[in-house]
Amino acid sequence: MTKPKTWTLKSIAKELGVSNATVSNAFNRPDQLSKARREEILAACKKLGYFGPNKAAQSLRRGTFNIVALVLPDSVEYMVSDPVASSFMRGVSAVLEKNGINLLLFSGNNDNLNSVVDFVDGFICYGRPRNKQLVEQLKQVAKHVVTVDFNIGRDASVNVNNQQASFDIAKHALQKNDDRVAILGLRLLDNDVLCRVYEHHEFEAGQSIAHQRLRGYHQAISDAGITLGDDRTWNIPESSERFASIAAKEALSSTPRPNVLLCMSDLIALAAMREALKMGLSIPEDVKIVGFDGIDEGQRFVPKLTTVHQNSEEKGRIAATLFLSKEQQTAEIDYQLQLGQSS
Repeated sequence: MTKPKTWTLKSIAKELGVSNATVSNAFNRPDQLSKARREEILAACKKLGYFGPNKAAQSLRRGTFNIVALVLPDSVEYMVSDPVASSFMRGVSAVLEKNGINLLLFSGNNDNLNSVVDFVDGFICYGRPRNKQLVEQLKQVAKHVVTVDFNIGRDASVNVNNQQASFDIAKHALQKNDDRVAILGLRLLDNDVLCRVYEHHEFEAGQSIAHQRLRGYHQAISDAGITLGDDRTWNIPESSERFASIAAKEALSSTPRPNVLLCMSDLIALAAMREALKMGLSIPEDVKIVGFDGIDEGQRFVPKLTTVHQNSEEKGRIAATLFLSKEQQTAEIDYQLQLGQSS
């Protein structure tokens, strides 16, 4: 079978016996040709298997590509399965698609932006990437950057006040005699181990969402005059039913059993509620469980999950809008408490 010929603008113009400008105008500037002439050129090109000038070359000449890279905090496979991240991506794509811009998903496990930096118009970074090299590269890259849920001191940023929100939900949960508190944390440690967290573990004192929420929990616990046990914080490596169920079962089986579980995501909280019900515990009479995010499943569960609701889709829309406007500003998204379990 004969391999199809690879046409260029110059070679197709020569084949058709017209100028390069005539072919270019047929594809890019239709007002420069009569309707009949344009249709004649396009039909001839289609018959020969030529579908227009090289878009990559055009983009390189213009310096714009109509592509935005969405840098994720973790692998693409993990993030697209997460309901909060999926909602955020839906908001971003809704704005970009209306403006004819494509979205490129970039894994937070990747170690170098150089593989895409020359072919995108800039970056929206959703959460602090697990690979710290990417954070340093985002600070230096000569393209527009919008960060979400953390700040690198440049361009634009969109955030929810995670520390205040976690303080508010913990303060609501901690009532009189609620002195046995446990925290089911999410990625508090820089590893993939499900374990208890002790004082000797090194924490990243910076901007990660988990540590912002942990500071809020600690503040509420301290204000309530409660001492958090040294062995009452768990590190869960990912927001999933599998890992959360193991941690929740261990926490609820410990002595003395916690009467409050502060969970860093709704997925973790829902897994904890299922484990509590399996063990014959009543919610909230025997144990109060709170989450963070406000996913739909939490409001369908019986009893309803008490949680912090953040509008992740709106957060995505604002991030994309900030990117398109090129404004250098910080936007803070409102949150609200969704009170499901009776106090």
